[in-house]
Parts: sequence; C-alpha cells; structure tokens
Amino acid sequence: MWFKRIFLFGAANIAVIFVLTVVLQITGLDRYLADEHGLNIGFLVIIATLFGFGGSFISLLLSKTMVVRATRAHVIDQPKNEIERWLLSSVSAMARRAGIATPDVAIYDSPDMNAFATGASRNNALVAVSTGLVRGMSRDEAEAVLGHEVAHVANGDMITMSLLQGVLNTFVIFFAHVVGHFIDKVVFKNERGMGIGYWISVYFAQMVLGIVASVIVNAFSRWREYRADAGGASLKSREAMIGALERLKAAHIPQDLPREYSAFGISGGIGHGLQRLLASHPPIDERIAALRNVR
Repeated sequence: MWFKRIFLFGAANIAVIFVLTVVLQITGLDRYLADEHGLNIGFLVIIATLFGFGGSFISLLLSKTMVVRATRAHVIDQPKNEIERWLLSSVSAMARRAGIATPDVAIYDSPDMNAFATGASRNNALVAVSTGLVRGMSRDEAEAVLGHEVAHVANGDMITMSLLQGVLNTFVIFFAHVVGHFIDKVVFKNERGMGIGYWISVYFAQMVLGIVASVIVNAFSRWREYRADAGGASLKSREAMIGALERLKAAHIPQDLPREYSAFGISGGIGHGLQRLLASHPPIDERIAALRNVR
C-alpha cells in the first residue's frame, strides 16, 4: 500500500513536469525567460513540483494523527459502552459491503452534529463522529452518516484530493515565481539577483493563484459530497440519508471542526455568491434534492 501511494504521487509528479515542459516549449516561454531574463525554467519546474506535491503527500500521511489531535478524538480500540460497540459494528458492516478494510473508528466531544473521514488510503482510514451527532440523530440517520463517510473512504476521496491539491500547488508555485521574476526584471528593471520586487510579486501572485486553486479544489470537494451522499443512501437507505441531511439543516449549529479540516466533515459550509465558490460542501437543500431525484 505504501508503494502504491508513493507510485501515484511519483507518477503525478512526472506527469506535471512533462505537461509544464511541453507547454513551455510549445509557447517558447522557456527560451524567452531563459534568454531574456536568465530564469532557469527546468530547475524551477522541478522545485515547484517537489514542493507542491511534498506538502500534500506529507499531509496525507499525517492526516489521521493531525485531525485526531485537532479534534481530541478518542479512537475506539476496545468499546467501553453500547454506543461505542454500535459505532464499531456499524462501520465494520458498511466497510465490508463497500469492499474496504474496516477504518479506525473514533468519537470526539462537540455539540456540532458532524462526522469526518480521513486517512492515507482506502485500507488505512479513520471515521469519526461527534457526540453531538450521536445524541442529536436517530440511529438510522447516524448510520446513514457513517455510510456517507465510509463511501468517502471507498471512493478514495482523500488521496484524490491530495493529488489534485498537489498538482495545483505545483502550478501556483511555478507561475507565481515566473510572474515575480518577470515583474522584477521588466517592471523594476532589476539586473542583479532577486530584488524586493521579485519577492513582493511572488507573494501577491501566490495569493491570487491560491484563490483560483481553492475554487477548483472546492468544486471537486462539492462534487464528491454528492457521491458520498449517494453512497450513504446505498449503504443504509435513501430515506435515512435524507433524514440525516434534514437534521443537519435544522440544527443551525456552526460546525466545530478546525477550518483546515472542514472539507472532511459531513455538514461543511454552505456559502452564497463568491462564498459558494470557496465552500467545500454544496448547500444541504441541493444535496437533499439530488438524493430525491435518484432513480
């Protein structure tokens, strides 16, 4: 499994380097920047790819540990009560139906009705629920939520999100430095090394390009929520999944997951206008409508 993950990230690295190299050669930008402005394009492509994917790869490997610590979740090794036994047996049964190894199961203390799935692979994952969800939903609704999270794991959403983020990180780093180098040399007329104009331009270019990258990542995140809702409906029932979403809609409790992990939660953010483009989850009404329209 470790080999598979490393192979996927390595293959994606090579693919990004190849695409960037071909595009630069076709447009002639590599020769222009190298001849006119002394920028080592080949070196920049490699560094941007390594840093772009490096952060995503490390985050993927550490995701279980990081999110458990952030939420202070209790991983259930030996169930101590009936609720913990129910959570373990429910997740185990759904994992078997989904054809994956049983994820670790955890519970964390929060009034927010939420749950999340994370982990480095389909067979090395974690599903966690809040105490607020256990208390606030019926067993059927809560099991539909567990099915939603198991579906995330079975669909390989964590590694797909990491690969997408790695590709976009690479392009952001690369083009931010190209923009910074161009402005430093052409606008600020700096002929020696990397001047202050370079670093200021790189900083602002990374902010702008980072927002564009976030829009793309969150668009994929919203799409995967529809798939996970369908998975929860399949593993439990459509009525239970719709009931769980309606319960979330009626709760009106701000989600208590740390912001950097909000995309993992089932409730997520709704957002309107520009906020919607940066929301990791679709509006709950649209998710309910999508489930009701499934034939």
